[in-house]
Amino acid sequence: MVKTPTGETPFKLAFRIETVIPVEVGMLSLKRTCYDKHRNNKGLKLALDCLPEVNDDTAQRMALYQERMTRYYNQRVNLKHFNPGDMVSRKVSQATKDPNKRKLGPSWEGPYKVVHYSRRGSYYLEDANGKPSPHP
Repeated sequence: MVKTPTGETPFKLAFRIETVIPVEVGMLSLKRTCYDKHRNNKGLKLALDCLPEVNDDTAQRMALYQERMTRYYNQRVNLKHFNPGDMVSRKVSQATKDPNKRKLGPSWEGPYKVVHYSRRGSYYLEDANGKPSPHP
């Protein structure tokens, strides 16, 4: 079964040859009826000679696939912009999480006041007491 991003089967990418599935071994198929050892060896040598091209094609397909997925994701992202003075809540991260509260602890903390906007999506905050947070 050919995977979409690469255009190749995982077996071919791992072992650099096409596979014959067990069903084809038990039944007559075109691969088995037209099998010729000499032609098969020549085909394997040709496949090894063409290996760099196959790898380059696969890499290009992967890059194109990742670009399409990035474009698809970025079309659906809605960025929120906050101005200095706005009140916000901050998501609790592993670093700021209270170790005693495990799963049932709060997932948001705050309120915080936006003090400075440094770059896209990065804000400096201060808590209700006026103590600034050390990292954006």
